[in-house]
Parts: sequence; structure tokens; C-alpha cells
Amino acid sequence: MPDAAPRPEPFIPQTAPGAVEDLRARLRVTRWPDTPEDAGWSLGSDLGYLRELVAYWADGFDWPAQEAALARFARYHVPLGGLGIHFAHVRAVAPAGPVLPLVLSHGWPDSFWRYAKVIPLLTDPGAHGADPADAFDVVVPDMPGYGYSDRPTGPPLDSIAVAGLWAELMSVLGYARFGAAGGDIGSHVSRYLALDHPDRVVAVHRTDAGVPVFAGDPADLAPEERAWLGSAVAWGGAEGAYAAMHRTKPQTAAFGLTDSPAGLAAWIVEKLRAWSDCDGDIERSFTKDEILTNLTIYWLTGTIGSSMRMYHANAAIPPAQLARRVEVPSGFSLFPGDIVRPPRAWLERTANVVRVTEPARGGHFAAFEEPELYAEELRAFFRPYRAVAEG
Repeated sequence: MPDAAPRPEPFIPQTAPGAVEDLRARLRVTRWPDTPEDAGWSLGSDLGYLRELVAYWADGFDWPAQEAALARFARYHVPLGGLGIHFAHVRAVAPAGPVLPLVLSHGWPDSFWRYAKVIPLLTDPGAHGADPADAFDVVVPDMPGYGYSDRPTGPPLDSIAVAGLWAELMSVLGYARFGAAGGDIGSHVSRYLALDHPDRVVAVHRTDAGVPVFAGDPADLAPEERAWLGSAVAWGGAEGAYAAMHRTKPQTAAFGLTDSPAGLAAWIVEKLRAWSDCDGDIERSFTKDEILTNLTIYWLTGTIGSSMRMYHANAAIPPAQLARRVEVPSGFSLFPGDIVRPPRAWLERTANVVRVTEPARGGHFAAFEEPELYAEELRAFFRPYRAVAEG
């Protein structure tokens, strides 16, 4: 007799008051490092800003209010691949035509939080000044080891394995065909969904092309591709120390980041600032409450170590997998504040590109920084594929 299909169960996390009090107590006794005078952000996280943020986290931030705000989304847990996977599943409101299911994949350092602002714009476009015919059924899972999904107790899962879980999740939800979109590690997951399930993914949208991998003769590349590869190497040397740690010794960093909320904040906040389109002022892209909601999810779920370990898993993906070309119709929105933006020639080398745009604002976390722009990018890209999904 075949095993019963996994059954999603409603999920609403409720934080014990003692956990919040423990967090506040740890924040209040932070042992601060010294810093050179006027260093600012040049050596990493700025001491003055971190002190200000931690003080607010300890004595001003209202986590129960933020937790309640996230509870407005229909959220579930489902067993997949031996792990409990948390996801938001929000259906289209008053659709005026075919509804396209869309799975959104987040990256690091975040979780389903990345899409909290954009979900209403995608599921109910008519209420936000857009065409009701562009409504999506939106599925936003937390990757294993992130947010409210289980942490793998064995080897961490790579992006290929996570893509397989998402394909299974969409089957459990009754979606035979669907669109996929994401950024950062979520771009990798979306790519492998398209590569390994081309009969189900009608189109794939990404905000980046990942870290460039090219084993051929550089002379075969266009000049702009060679320049991009060089800029990626330079970026890695100047900004990639975090990724080298994640890929090689994530557990070493996990001890301090799991024990110290101020340390966790320093590790993540510097990336939110550096990778967003904020011109050096992080609160142009994220309010303190938004930053601390992301940090508090990491803290309460204890997932900073498990999230970093996914880099270690992805570093072992064979080069042949990295070199595969996506034949599913692909779109890219290259936001101006993102890191190491690829040229179109590279995108066309690696994917069946049907649309590339360069929105006016936004960075690596575009769905959170500029939700209206990001939502319109997805509506426009996926519009031709709604009837395909229905068929």
C-alpha cells in the first residue's frame, strides 16, 4: 500500500515569554569590542550603529507585534524528505483570469521574511492599483535550516536537493505547473527547479545569475563577460570573507553567532547595508523593526549555523551541474544596488533569456527594499505564461 501523501498542517509560531526575556538579558550585557577612531563601516559593522540597534532590540523592539504581523499569512508545516518544512501559502484574491502558482525562494541572510512585503502585491494586485488578472497563488518556503523549517541533523542540503523538495511541495499543494523566482541562494534553487523539472516550471525569474563559473577559454568570452568575471573575483577578494567562512568552517562561526545576539546582528546587518541600495544608510532600505524582525527569527529558531552550512553543501556541487544551461524561458531583473551584476551576454550563455530589465531602484533584497517594483517585474515577466500553466 503506497504511503499517504504528506499533509500540510497550519502553523503559527508562538514565542515563549522566557525566550524574549533571555534575549533581552543577553543584549543588555553585551561585551563590546574596541574600534579605531572614525572607522565607521570600513572594517565591518559600525560600533556606533550596532550599539544603537542593540539598545533598541533590548528595550524598545516589540517582537510580539512583529510576530503577529507575520501571522496574517496562511502558514503551514509539512514533512518533506524527512524534514519539517515551513511555508507561507497565500492564494490569489478575486482573480480575473488564470491564476499562476509561483514559488519564491529566499537567500541568505534571511528567510520567508524576504517576501513579506511583496506577497499581498502578488496575491491581490487589484487592491494595489494593478491588474487583477495578474494575481498569483504564492508559495514561500523556508529552506531547510532557515527560519521555521527544520535544521538537517545530517549533511546540509544543497540547492539541487532543495529544488527537489520544492517540486514535491508544489505537487503536495496540487500544482502541476508553476513559475519559480528567487534571488541569492534562491536564484540557485529556482535555476535547478527549471533544470530538473522543465516539464513543470513554465518560466523562471531571477535577480542574479549567481557566482560565475567558467572553465573554458577566456578568449571565447565577450569583452563584457571577461570584465564581469574579473569584477566578480575582485568582489570576492574585498567582500567575500563571510562566504569563505561559510563554505569552509561554518561551525566555527556558529558558536559565537548562536551565543551572542549582538554578534549575530553584526554578522547580518553589515550585509543588509552593503548589499542594499541604501547609499550607505541602512535605514533607507530597512527600518530598525524590519532589521530586528529578521534577526529575531534567526535568534529564536537558532538557525544561523544551519543556514551558513548550506554554503558548504553548495560548494561541493560538481562543476558539470554549475555549467548546465537553463532552457526554460528565463527572465532577469538586475537591480542597480545588487552585487556583481552580470552582462546580458553571460545571461544568454547560461539561460534561454526572454527578458532582461534594469529597474531604477533596489538592491540584493529587492523584494523587501522595493516591493512594488519587484512585484511589477514578476507580473510583467510571467504574464505570457499564465495560459501555459493552465494547459
